[in-house]
Amino acid sequence: MKLVRKTLALAAAALFAATPVWADINIGVSLSLTGPGSGLGIPVSNALKLFPPTVAGQKVNLIILDDASDPGKGASNARRFVTDEKVDLVIGGSITVVSAAIAPVITESKTAQLSVAPVGVPPEQEPWIFRLPQGFAVMAYPVIEHMKKQGVKTVGFLGYTDAYGELWLKEFSSQAAKSGIQVVATERFARTDTSVTPQALKLNSANPDAMLVVASGSGAAMPHKALVERGYKGRIYQTHAAATPDLVRIGGKDVEGSFVVSGPAVIAEQLPDNHPSKAVAIDFVTKYEAAIGKGTRNQFAGHGYDARIVLEKVLPVALKTAKPGTPEFRIALRDAIENMGRTVFSHGVMNWTKTDHWGYTNETGVMLKVSGGQFVVEK
Repeated sequence: MKLVRKTLALAAAALFAATPVWADINIGVSLSLTGPGSGLGIPVSNALKLFPPTVAGQKVNLIILDDASDPGKGASNARRFVTDEKVDLVIGGSITVVSAAIAPVITESKTAQLSVAPVGVPPEQEPWIFRLPQGFAVMAYPVIEHMKKQGVKTVGFLGYTDAYGELWLKEFSSQAAKSGIQVVATERFARTDTSVTPQALKLNSANPDAMLVVASGSGAAMPHKALVERGYKGRIYQTHAAATPDLVRIGGKDVEGSFVVSGPAVIAEQLPDNHPSKAVAIDFVTKYEAAIGKGTRNQFAGHGYDARIVLEKVLPVALKTAKPGTPEFRIALRDAIENMGRTVFSHGVMNWTKTDHWGYTNETGVMLKVSGGQFVVEK
């Protein structure tokens, strides 16, 4: 009997030794859970909370910190992630200025970053950052195509003073000029501003055929209402950061009839059956609204859902070559993301490559119209 016990013990020990006992996979998440970007960060956090506890048999820990919509806090969170937590990957930030502040810290530590904001970074940081939102060029394309169909020739621009506003202005102006559309007036405002009356008056005096408002979440309603309240009667367009229930809830009657470019996730049920993202987008909406509440879907929650798709695809690949908590694993994760190939997201079809960490194509953007207090796909 003793011999049998000894044999079983040796067999168990051999089996244990043959199975890698690795540390948990740790992922640092810096989001705007408070501050002016909270309308963007909270939905992402809600979506990430639905993430499974294990992937490929390995436990995954999400370390979620609030950066309060502040770039300095975002950089501090990133430093904590790479220094104290020894994370394998970072998700964040929710807004461009915070993502930009995180990027140099992440680059220095050679850790991949899944940005929830469409941020531009210097070339030396580009190899380590991947964007979950659509890029400016991709989303400006359907806006301009829609304007052309509407006969728009002149546009007024009212947008954030930060990187989100500036990059939209740069890309939109470039594409618009090629299509015979001229930006005739440009006004800016800070995310923390509570009024844009002077800017609205200047833009209205220019009397362009259409206005492009570049803002995000609940903050997109205030400038829109200001234009309408100061008498503007033309078409008003909003960017994909405004494709949230907050725009309609706060904007009310003033946003009726306006146009918003969006990824497909927000209007999953309205997509044609042959749309590549329809099944995935409906899965996102079903799971998210079952957990958070009916009608709570938005653009940013969709990015949180898509982050899960990325991780479930790349973590098993990286685990084949290195163990979590090591520099080798961080590099393996970056390489796996860069080479994961065509992947259907709730927000479109992604195909990151070594030379393109934006990934989406011009077929991604969907033009919506606010009608009866709802987003409706433009035909």
